[in-house]
Amino acid sequence: MTATPAPSTETVVMKFGGSSVADPDKIKHVAQRLVDARVRGVRVVATVSAMGDATDGLLELARQVSADPHPRELDMLLSTGERISCALVAMAVHDLGYQAVSFTGSQAGIITDPVHTKAKIREITPVRVLEALERGRIVLVAGYQGFSRDTMDVTTLGRGGTDATAVALAAALGGSCEIYSDVDGVFTADPRLVPDARKLERVSYEEMLEMAASGAKVLMLRAVEIARNQDVPIHARSTFSDESGTWISHPEGLEQPLVSAVTHSADEVVFSLRNVPDRPGTAAAIFDAIAAEHVNVDTILQNVVHEAAELSFSVPQDDVAATHRALTEAQGVIGRLQVEEISDLGKVSLVGAGMRSHPGVAALMFRTLADEGINLRLISTSPIKVSCLIPRPDVERAVRALHAAFSLGAQ
Repeated sequence: MTATPAPSTETVVMKFGGSSVADPDKIKHVAQRLVDARVRGVRVVATVSAMGDATDGLLELARQVSADPHPRELDMLLSTGERISCALVAMAVHDLGYQAVSFTGSQAGIITDPVHTKAKIREITPVRVLEALERGRIVLVAGYQGFSRDTMDVTTLGRGGTDATAVALAAALGGSCEIYSDVDGVFTADPRLVPDARKLERVSYEEMLEMAASGAKVLMLRAVEIARNQDVPIHARSTFSDESGTWISHPEGLEQPLVSAVTHSADEVVFSLRNVPDRPGTAAAIFDAIAAEHVNVDTILQNVVHEAAELSFSVPQDDVAATHRALTEAQGVIGRLQVEEISDLGKVSLVGAGMRSHPGVAALMFRTLADEGINLRLISTSPIKVSCLIPRPDVERAVRALHAAFSLGAQ
C-alpha cells in the first residue's frame, strides 16, 4: 500500500453496501450521513456499492447475452453499477449544500493485478482524492473496482469488493474505516436464523478472518486481511440506526472468548477424486491447475488405499465451473481421474480465539450434531475454528443447536 503523509485533519472512510443505496430515498439518507460527518469537522471519503441487486441484474443480463461472458467485458459491465451509485450520492450531497466529487476506482488511484473478476489491490496512489479533500470536498469512490497497469484494463475485486476498497483507502489515507450495511454489527450467529443471537462489541482480526471465511457475510475476507496487515480498525454498523456496532481490531484483555460465534454457508460444493496416482507431484499438479483458475479451496481431505489416493476438497458454488476447467487441465498431466461432484452440502463452523487453550470444543460440537441426527461429511480445523460439512437441509437446525449448546445467546 502506498504510504502518504498523515493528514492534518482526521479522515474517515465510510463504506455503504447495496441495501444502503437501494433507492433514491436511501441514497439521500446516505448523503445526509456524509454531510453530518463533514459538519463534525472530519474529512470524508465514501465508497459505495451498486444499488440493491444491481450487480446480480447485470450478471443475469450478461448470461442472457453470453453463456460464458468474457471476463474483461464482464468487468467493464459490472464496474458501472458502483459508478452510478457514486454519482447519485454526490448529486444528493450537492443538494444538501456541500461540495462533492465522485471518482471511478482508476481515478482514485486504485491499482490492481490484472486478474479479471477477482483482482487484488497492489497499491493506491490517491492523488486526486487528497486534492479534493484539501479543497473541502466530500469524496465518493466507486467500490469494487480498480485499474491494472499491466493490461491498462478496468478490473473488479470480486463479490464484497467494496469492503476491500474502503479498508485499502483508509490505510492509504491514514484514516479510520466505517462499514455500513443493513445489520447492526457482527453477531454470535445470523439473527435471521437465531432470534436470540447477540451482537458482539469487539471481534479480533483473527476471529473475523475465520468468520468471514466460514460464511459470515458482514465483511469480505480480503478486506479483513488488509485491515489486519495495515492495522486499520473497522467499525461495522448499520446505515439505518445509531447503534454502536462492532469494532474489529487487535484483541483486548487477558482472556479471549472460548467460542465467539457460529457461522454457516449453504453453497459448498465438494469434489471427490478417485484413482488419484499415489506419487509425488500429483496433488501439486491438481492444485496448481486450480490455483491458476483463481478458485478458493477450503477443506481438503486425502486417503491412500492400495497405491491409489482419494482426494476431496470443497469450493464455493461460484467456483464450480472454474474447478471443472482446472480438473480437465490437471488430468492432461496426471491421467484420467474419477470425479464426483457433491452439491447438496453446507458448512457450519464454530469460531473463537479461546479454543487454543480449552479442549473439548470439537467434542461438544460433534455430540450436539449427533444428538440432532446430523451426519458429518468432512471436518476441518484451525487453532480457532472447527468446521463441518453437513447436508444442506440440516444447516439451519445445526446453527441453532450449536448456538444453544455453547450458550451464545443474549443473557
